Amino acid sequence: MTHNDHHLTISEEKKHLRKQYIQQRLQLSSSQWQLKSNNICRQLENSSIFRQSKVILSYFTFKQEPDLSLLHQKQEKKWGFPRCQGKNLVWHQWQWGEKLQIGAYDITEPMANSLLIDVTTVDLILVPGVACDTLGYRLGYGGGYYDRMLELSLFDHIPTIAIIFNDAYVSLLPRESWDKPLNYIATDLKFFKV
Repeated sequence: MTHNDHHLTISEEKKHLRKQYIQQRLQLSSSQWQLKSNNICRQLENSSIFRQSKVILSYFTFKQEPDLSLLHQKQEKKWGFPRCQGKNLVWHQWQWGEKLQIGAYDITEPMANSLLIDVTTVDLILVPGVACDTLGYRLGYGGGYYDRMLELSLFDHIPTIAIIFNDAYVSLLPRESWDKPLNYIATDLKFFKV
């Protein structure tokens, strides 16, 4: 046994934390989950950055991620949702009540033939994750979809908000050189700029 065996690599550490936080989230009862989700929606509704934004990229809940349905019902906003295509996310327009399909990884997504959103018009990006730390670094699912997307210069100037239950808001996450911090954090208890 070499002395290195005690040191988890960053990716192993992330894997371990990912499992732990997803597990924790799945233990919420559906009423707790809905209540906390609605509290996150309220935090966002009360923020000027959300109120000012007209075109917003969001997500459909997966594995008990915070559910933003309350916000998605707002018809005065134009919503964009991702569809996994190969290694990338393709963004489609979707308004409350329109048809959806189940895509890769069993994630709900817009219909493949629905209109694409013009990403140059986007005002705000709501980013799901497994956990997030005080510096705005998020722990994702390990697929790198959002990392690849946020690296594009096109998204450089667009504000990002980590959407997370307060239980998954931690002081410090392990991170790699390519990890980029998000600009704001919204939990069921607070909303703030990083």
